[in-house]
Amino acid sequence: MKLKVLKKDELLNRLAIIVGTRPGIIKFASIIKCLISFKINPIIIHTSQHYSYELDEIFFEDLGLPKPQHRIIETKNAFYHGEQTAEMLLGIEKVLLKEKPKVVMVGGDANTNLAGALAARKLGIDLIHLEAGLRSNDWKMPEEHNRVMIDHISEVLLAPTTQAVENLKSEGIKGKIFLVGNVISDAVIENKPIAEKKSKILEEVGVKANQYLLITLHREENVDNSMVLRSIHNSIINLAENFSLPIIFPIHPRTANRLKDFNLSFDNKKIKIIKPVGYFDFLHLLSNCKVVLTDSGGIQEEACILGIPCLTIRENTERPETVLVGANKIVGYDSQKILKETKTSIENTKRWDNPYGDDVAKKIVKVIQDEFDI
Repeated sequence: MKLKVLKKDELLNRLAIIVGTRPGIIKFASIIKCLISFKINPIIIHTSQHYSYELDEIFFEDLGLPKPQHRIIETKNAFYHGEQTAEMLLGIEKVLLKEKPKVVMVGGDANTNLAGALAARKLGIDLIHLEAGLRSNDWKMPEEHNRVMIDHISEVLLAPTTQAVENLKSEGIKGKIFLVGNVISDAVIENKPIAEKKSKILEEVGVKANQYLLITLHREENVDNSMVLRSIHNSIINLAENFSLPIIFPIHPRTANRLKDFNLSFDNKKIKIIKPVGYFDFLHLLSNCKVVLTDSGGIQEEACILGIPCLTIRENTERPETVLVGANKIVGYDSQKILKETKTSIENTKRWDNPYGDDVAKKIVKVIQDEFDI
């Protein structure tokens, strides 16, 4: 049987954007709005990698985005990385065969983006990778596998920093590389004033601005490993016992499940576990905290832009620019180091310049128009 590859004359002059996770939706929001302002209406395909209301639909509502035209629902039942990627790949391929876009755009390093990139590549559709060139150099991270593979099969690579450009060049990437900045800068700058007006989250959780710590935790290598999660759990308790500041912990469903699986709980009243919150509420929480402790790449960026000290609960980062400007420290999992660096960050009054640029969405849309005549 001959496998289907779309011919150039079959492709329609349209752009397909593939999303599936909270960070992906946020990063693409400014781009989608900018595209629409230029009378370009993208096909939005949602893979359902994040499928709870708190991690998904509420972000479309908060950000005023059109609902996805296509949603891959089979992803919800997948458990393993390969299974999840395969379900998304199959679903995306069917949509692309139906819609026949001229170009597909993916952004980041989640399984969503690898599936979308592979589907486009196999069908002969041109591929754009937003957030290209990030490297943690940690081959244990599933995200590292994804970002490297996507970069090597993309026609156009949109790099956020000069370091990302150098990473791509050093690997002999065949696609065209463009330094555009990081579109998360647009999202934060645009939405922070809206969050200040709309969000009542500080009152709801009972904290005052600049008088609490914020924690997020979700990465597989942190929460699925019993020893690592126990160490982080002890660190959080240690923070509560050594600082007068309350700790706000919007808990990811995966993390909540693993804490339960490993019989771990928090009984200190200063540790306030809350459900995941919408984009404006989280942006308001982040912009008003004293220090954020996280394993999220996106939050490292957002904190840097907002001027909030960040401690990364990992042993590496693919956002080295946040460390270079003094916004971020890599603290690993050692309880004493986390305690020490939290104290230092609370006392630190140093501020830094935003390394991610501005008006990034406009630069990206110009690249799309120039390269693909859409």
